Amino acid sequence: MENIIDILNFIWLKICQFAAFMIQLLDTGIKSIPYAFSWLSSNSLDIGVWYCQIVRWLMPVLALIILTAIIKSMLRVKNPEETWGYLKSDSLGTFPITHWESLIGKGKTCDIVIEFVTISKIHCAMIFDGINRWRVHDLSGGSDVSINGEKVSNSAEIESGDILSIGGVDFEFETISQEESSLEEKKRSYKSRTPVSPVFSISMLTVFQMLAASSLVINRPEYSIQITFSYIILAAVMWVYILVNYFGGKRGLEPEILAFFLCSLCLSVTASSSPGTLYKQLAAILIGIFIFLILSWYLRDLKRVVKTRHLMAAFTCILLAASLVFGTIQHGAQNWIYIMGVSFQPSELAKVCFIFAGAASLERLFKKRNLWGFMAMSFFCFGCLALMSDFGTAAIFFVTFLIIAFMRSGDYTTISIICCSAVAALGLMIKFKPYIASRFAVWGNAWENASTTGYQQVRTMSAAASGGFIGVGSGDGWLHNVAAANTDLVFGMICEEWGHIIAVLAVVAIASMSIFAIRVVKSGRSSYYVIAACAATSMLVFQTMLNVFGSLDMFPLTGVTFPFVSCGGSSMLASWGILAFLKAADTREGASFAVRKIRFGPKKIRVPSESVEIQDYTDEVTGVYNRGEM
Repeated sequence: MENIIDILNFIWLKICQFAAFMIQLLDTGIKSIPYAFSWLSSNSLDIGVWYCQIVRWLMPVLALIILTAIIKSMLRVKNPEETWGYLKSDSLGTFPITHWESLIGKGKTCDIVIEFVTISKIHCAMIFDGINRWRVHDLSGGSDVSINGEKVSNSAEIESGDILSIGGVDFEFETISQEESSLEEKKRSYKSRTPVSPVFSISMLTVFQMLAASSLVINRPEYSIQITFSYIILAAVMWVYILVNYFGGKRGLEPEILAFFLCSLCLSVTASSSPGTLYKQLAAILIGIFIFLILSWYLRDLKRVVKTRHLMAAFTCILLAASLVFGTIQHGAQNWIYIMGVSFQPSELAKVCFIFAGAASLERLFKKRNLWGFMAMSFFCFGCLALMSDFGTAAIFFVTFLIIAFMRSGDYTTISIICCSAVAALGLMIKFKPYIASRFAVWGNAWENASTTGYQQVRTMSAAASGGFIGVGSGDGWLHNVAAANTDLVFGMICEEWGHIIAVLAVVAIASMSIFAIRVVKSGRSSYYVIAACAATSMLVFQTMLNVFGSLDMFPLTGVTFPFVSCGGSSMLASWGILAFLKAADTREGASFAVRKIRFGPKKIRVPSESVEIQDYTDEVTGVYNRGEM
């Protein structure tokens, strides 16, 4: 017995010694990193130069492989057309209900087109609340919509088995059974329809990140620990997110991978221009991912979202009003607030709230006062931004407003009047706001004012041209010495250090999100998700255009950021928040945790005297599935 105890003590002693040795080795290794890279950059300069040269050629190839794989996955799988119920007529046939919100009429724009002489162009609408209840809304104005013989004055609830009369034509309404729901899930889960596995794309992105980090450490050896730690944490968070979704059966993660790719460039820009703020930028990325997850989860419940819209509208106005009252003027715009030494831009967070409040479900679109309320909120936002002299953000808000207003009304006349009013307002802003007028005055004449108002654009264009296809190397550029190089002029900085190929691919990454949006909105379950996804995409794309073209003097320099790439916490939080609206619209099978699976409960079949609840079941003896019947 004593021998056994001695052996165990000996083994435990050796384990403790080995653990102490590993801890000491790890501590020594971490402390030696700066010295190792310092030695590499000084005593072995040729090795470091050759390594960075190889990285410069490899990075564009990796970026192209990553973007190609993501776009291929987007184009490979179409969002399936979902069936939620049927309208059955003995004389006209069966009409499937493929959306949560469906317009019914003989007009070509209706979701359910019924060509019959007594049916109006847009006669009525059927709306599903996302849980298990349907309602019918009369849009004809003639009160010729009824359920089981009872007139529908405004709206009424309808259940499976009810008779819906539209323009004198009777339809039996029937929701899909549990068996049909299971068959549709199997159909959507067919191998050719499942999204491409994200493992390859994320693996290539990890190699991209490690190469970027290593080249930055060679050029910035004094910040080697901050650079290495930041990239390792980003890669670890990225892999945890991907693997959790992957093993949870979620593979359509293209928008998130695009965002991670752009965030990798953001860390590179930060390490090159202001490495001392790397931890701060990393924290902004991590908080942005958390906001994305929370908002995506919240958007799963459409009923909850619709109830919160008015609160979000008020929050949008409060954020912009706070900037106007408590904001500090920087670079001519009063859009920064300082709290306990921390600065942020409320207008960036207001972008997320603006989309949340502006999008509307089909039920809300029926009432004109809802559109007028949205327009009143929008004009208040424009007024605040005009008083703050934040022309760039005002332009982004206005384009987003036009997209939402048109999708909510479809009225070209109203949109034309709004655009004319906007042009007149812009003229007044240029006249009474010298800061904005100077931006327009230098537009297209930057080289003539190279030492004054065109200083930033001229330096940006020169730096961008010097980068060539593969760039001069991360950390080897000089544009970061110019004011706002890592925010408003970040496209020029990417061109200079990483080359034109990666800079163009960064723009392609944002453009790819518009491709993603176009594909997902075709099968959108609710108009809320469709409008929000289109508005979010428009905001990201237009903001990117202002940043890229503004820095190259093709647009006036408006002082807006490149989504996900520019340094800054507020911009990063807003970019991840906006991405959640795109994610919530994706209904592909196994593609999004933001989409809740619908479980249909028992059906109610009406009889003259009472409603009897019938449950579909599977016979335990025969194993045959039976639909509940009388």
